[in-house]
Amino acid sequence: MPIAHLADKLTALAQAGVREHVFPGAAWAVGSVDHHIMGAAGRLTPEPASAAMQVDTLFDIASLTKIISVWSLIGRLIGQKRLALDSRLADLLPGTAGYALAPITVFQLLTHTAGLPLRARLRASYGDVYDDIVRGVLREPLEGTPGVAVEYTDRAALILGLVIERLLGMPLDLALAEHVLQPLGMAATGYGPVAPRQGQLVAPTEYCDEAGAHLAGTVHDFSTRLLGGVCGISGLFSNVPDLQRFLRAMLIPHGAVFDADWVRESLTVRTGSLTPSRGLFWHPAAGTGPQDDVWCHLGFTGTAMWLSPRRGRYAVLLTNKLYYTRAFDRINDIRGDFMRCAFGL
Repeated sequence: MPIAHLADKLTALAQAGVREHVFPGAAWAVGSVDHHIMGAAGRLTPEPASAAMQVDTLFDIASLTKIISVWSLIGRLIGQKRLALDSRLADLLPGTAGYALAPITVFQLLTHTAGLPLRARLRASYGDVYDDIVRGVLREPLEGTPGVAVEYTDRAALILGLVIERLLGMPLDLALAEHVLQPLGMAATGYGPVAPRQGQLVAPTEYCDEAGAHLAGTVHDFSTRLLGGVCGISGLFSNVPDLQRFLRAMLIPHGAVFDADWVRESLTVRTGSLTPSRGLFWHPAAGTGPQDDVWCHLGFTGTAMWLSPRRGRYAVLLTNKLYYTRAFDRINDIRGDFMRCAFGL
């Protein structure tokens, strides 16, 4: 079905999520290289006086950071042959020498098959001093056997972020800005905290007892806050137009930011018969099969993006569902309906 014909149904899905209190508001887009549709529904908060959600509202995109930041920069390093999928952490991060992480490879981190601890537990394990946390993460024993199970963990992106910083010789936020955001024209995207700007709306997330308010412009993820707001786990704020720029560039990779081989290798199942299936940080969308070629990444705050090179189409759904609850059943239902509509499944 032509993209333009999907607008009414996608709008209705977003409005239903607002009406049913799945999220206070949402912004979304579906498009191809040449055409797109977008929209917004609801408000920043449930209060009647709250500002209406806009398509350019900034959201805490949570784990979409792993794609925008870590996946992109690792791909760049691999394309420049400064890194390989079989590179071992012992050769990339000297702090792992003699510890369990030493033989772990970039491939195992990107496919979540490294056997890492599944929970961050950073403060409880290592305290609140940045260098102590990094040292502790790099020396932590594994919880599983590498290569035998797919188990999603934030630590994979955290460790790869440290690899990027060491190889590029600069902090992750600066590397991202220089090599990804600026070339793609993603001017609204960056690590927080987000300072208020004239006319720029920021969707609030969960209520924070310490702040005495819902977080807005400060990253929700506690581990990221503990690390100063910049790491591979989370921390980016972005909006629908910028994520469209990112996904369109993936549909037509030409080497300036995305190498075509890197995109193709990443959007291919790399975990064999293990379940759930994984590409390189990307995974097949829930409820789809290989014939559908729809790849996905989700964010804890209520964000999602999908891409299908075979169909030449992408989709973005940004919500602040965390304003209400950490439960995921209802938002996952809407995500599934949105994805099926967007890709004609």
